[in-house]
Amino acid sequence: MSHRLTLNRIEPVTHDTHHLVFDRPEGFEFTPGQAVDLALDREGWREEARPFTFVSLPGEAGLEFVIKSYPEHDGVTEQIGRMTPGDAVLIDEPWGAIRDEGAGTFIAGGAGVTPFVAVLRQRLQKEGALEGCRLIFSNATEQDIILRDTFEGMTGLQTEFIVTDQPDPGPGVMAGRIDRAFLKDRVDQEAGKFYVCGPEPMIEDVTEALKDLGVEDDRIVVEDLD
Repeated sequence: MSHRLTLNRIEPVTHDTHHLVFDRPEGFEFTPGQAVDLALDREGWREEARPFTFVSLPGEAGLEFVIKSYPEHDGVTEQIGRMTPGDAVLIDEPWGAIRDEGAGTFIAGGAGVTPFVAVLRQRLQKEGALEGCRLIFSNATEQDIILRDTFEGMTGLQTEFIVTDQPDPGPGVMAGRIDRAFLKDRVDQEAGKFYVCGPEPMIEDVTEALKDLGVEDDRIVVEDLD
């Protein structure tokens, strides 16, 4: 079933990322971590659906997304970044494999952090603190870090920000990559899930590194790649 959403508000999050708030259809339900296929409701774009994840919670009035634009692609995300209140989009029913399966380590690359926003927000709402949760978040540069203040303000959440294309980042950010060497001292063999989301090559590399470090398949939560 398709739903038409009207944009209520759009505001910048980073230099190329926007927070969008839409109205919510009556009876529309989803689980934190889920996504929808979204298309612009305008001529020439209705068949160009792309997956985006909710950052809002099921009990909230609107449906919210944080979407990174890629102007060089001359595509859907570029158009989304130019939307204004009153514009509309079309979405299908929610889907997704990432859901809250308990405390653990959340490993994200770029816009792949968005499924974790609602999952962590829900856990914080229920538990009052994110004890036993760590976010490892990789980006190209420091200015690309999405919702840094939000994550740093989540009670109990340990945060590690890492950048790949900036040799000398500012305080609280390290340069490097999330590889086996990086993960070696961050893998708890006794407890906790490992949630992984980002570009497909990153998901594959991180998953392989975790398994090589002894993490069992049932402790790794990733999005379906099919």
